Amino acid sequence: MIHQYKNNGYNIVLDVNSGSVHVVDDVVYDVIPAVEEALCTSREGKELEETVLSALKDQYEEADIREALLEVLELKDAGLLYTEDIYEKYITDFKGRQTVVKALCLHIAHDCNLACRYCFAEEGEYHGRRALMSYEVGKKALDFLVANSGNRVNLEVDFFGGEPLMNWQVVKDLVAYGRSLEKPNNKKFRFTLTTNGILLNDEIMDFLNQEMSNVVLSIDGRKEINDLMRPHRGGQGSYDTIVPKFKKLAESRNQMNYYVRGTFTHNNLDFAEDVKHLADLGFEQISVEPVVAAPEESYAITEEDIPAILEEYDELARELLKRKKEGRGVNFFHFMIDLKGGPCVAKRLSGCGSGTEYLAVTPWGDFYPCHQFVGHEEFLMGNVDEGITRTDIRDEFKTCNVYAKDKCRKCFAKFYCSGGCAANSYNFHGSINDAYDIGCELQRKRIECAIMIKAALAEEEGE
Repeated sequence: MIHQYKNNGYNIVLDVNSGSVHVVDDVVYDVIPAVEEALCTSREGKELEETVLSALKDQYEEADIREALLEVLELKDAGLLYTEDIYEKYITDFKGRQTVVKALCLHIAHDCNLACRYCFAEEGEYHGRRALMSYEVGKKALDFLVANSGNRVNLEVDFFGGEPLMNWQVVKDLVAYGRSLEKPNNKKFRFTLTTNGILLNDEIMDFLNQEMSNVVLSIDGRKEINDLMRPHRGGQGSYDTIVPKFKKLAESRNQMNYYVRGTFTHNNLDFAEDVKHLADLGFEQISVEPVVAAPEESYAITEEDIPAILEEYDELARELLKRKKEGRGVNFFHFMIDLKGGPCVAKRLSGCGSGTEYLAVTPWGDFYPCHQFVGHEEFLMGNVDEGITRTDIRDEFKTCNVYAKDKCRKCFAKFYCSGGCAANSYNFHGSINDAYDIGCELQRKRIECAIMIKAALAEEEGE
């Protein structure tokens, strides 16, 4: 499978199955689809050559076409173009692998001190009741993780909410308990925490810097945008409270191992301005992601919004590339892409591992496939006392991969997005093996922009 596109003056060709990326001139760009069409009709050798020459004779000189054709065929012979998809055969063995849990999302607090308008957790309640996780429940969850992690050494635990800092003492106690489990069980915990920042103080920051491998700081960008969507329960904005704290925390972590994480909605389709605003505040690790909401919500992204969003991603890519070349670059999460290595084949096929490798734990100890399924009782998988009792749910998620989704099979982005979010698929289509269509459109554009940035930087460095 070949994907070709033009972006910011670059002709970019992606060989999907090998992951090879080529930046080419106009002749090669047009020869590539002509060769692909000829190969699909089993033309080879002289017949292929004549077919390509005939298709492009009105656009280019014959000598230029022949030179480009030779280059394209050399790339084909080197396994860098028109490569075969060998991974579908692999998925059969992958589906039968032993389930090993490697990560938990601990819902340490089903409560929140903000009233964010787009919150899928309903101000922390998750379709249920407000509650704080006890130390005893969290301890059992960590014991479950160790017991079900097989030979895996590195384990991940994210403290999530609601707002985790509303249950801060239990966070600290569970980190200490996790550390006590490491040496006896040959495990290493990587703790992370997501916070709205309202309760951040120096004591908490010191602990986060000592124990948390990553911290996610929730802010939507410009003051007027953030305060519209992320107000206190009394209606007052949160921007002025959190920005000084977030700046202090980012600096104390040497601008590493954190993200300021925002959400853009129908209300700010010019979200590139929010990314630039966060960068101008001094943040170097930034994520601003599209809201996922029911169509009837006033802030929901609609099909009609897509053209404007795609243009905005192009604008953002050009701006971030410009800043990088000027020596003031930032890392934008959705434009980060590894073209030389990247995730292993299993991750490329199966995605985040929700319901199998990754589970969410409620304050009362129930297991769900991930935080976005919490409160949907049909996805209740078990609890910290009994373990996984609904193995049928786990087995359903084990089969969730890019080859189980018809929309993914012919999509060039499948090995980068790994089939997208199962929760979004379920919420919009009633099946975890479908795909959220608006999300797919935006994901494809982000991948194109990310590759363009890589190409431009490689060109500047002479690669």
